[in-house]
Amino acid sequence: MLLSLNSDHKEHLSLLTKQPVEVLVDFCKLAINLIQSGPEIKLYKAAAQKLEVELTVIQNCVYGLVNLLLQFCKYNLNESDFRDSVLTIGFSSEQQVILNKFYQSKKKEIIEILEKLEVNDVHYNNLEWRFEVEVSSRSLLHRADPIVAMNLNLKRPHNTDGFPTVDSIFLQTDPTNLVHIAKELENCLQQSRSRHFRRIQKGLCNNNN
Repeated sequence: MLLSLNSDHKEHLSLLTKQPVEVLVDFCKLAINLIQSGPEIKLYKAAAQKLEVELTVIQNCVYGLVNLLLQFCKYNLNESDFRDSVLTIGFSSEQQVILNKFYQSKKKEIIEILEKLEVNDVHYNNLEWRFEVEVSSRSLLHRADPIVAMNLNLKRPHNTDGFPTVDSIFLQTDPTNLVHIAKELENCLQQSRSRHFRRIQKGLCNNNN
């Protein structure tokens, strides 16, 4: 099987195809750091200064390399298909040797990550809620505490039998805390629409569809 990349992915990797093997080794290390602990912005800036390119070029290059590794592991390419795919992208034979060592050394770890992502891929299914008020207690006769009760259903694609399941989670909170949670979720939503997040998503998701 010959791995085919789209034009954006090839463009992100084009910088590496023009670099010596020492630079490619450094980018392989950045790619592993991204997978294990997140982006190293200071190292990206140092690489951008060294290669005299914009920071976004370095970021896209690292994300593209991670995506390339994910694709290799996803399709479990053999040595022959791996070599042909890498050479077709534009890497030299010497660079192909470096990438193959990189692939073989991290293949097991990446496959385990992919399997965990597939197993734990949980999605929102439904939310039911009701508003409750505790009007009094033995110690406080004139107390009125509002409570929001929620039943959150999360759908899991596969269980141990291979069939989808729905997990129900019961939650209770007061209105003030609920407003705070809503604001935090709104902030997360805004960040998910940012250019930086889209670059990460574009680098890590399957761009071949």
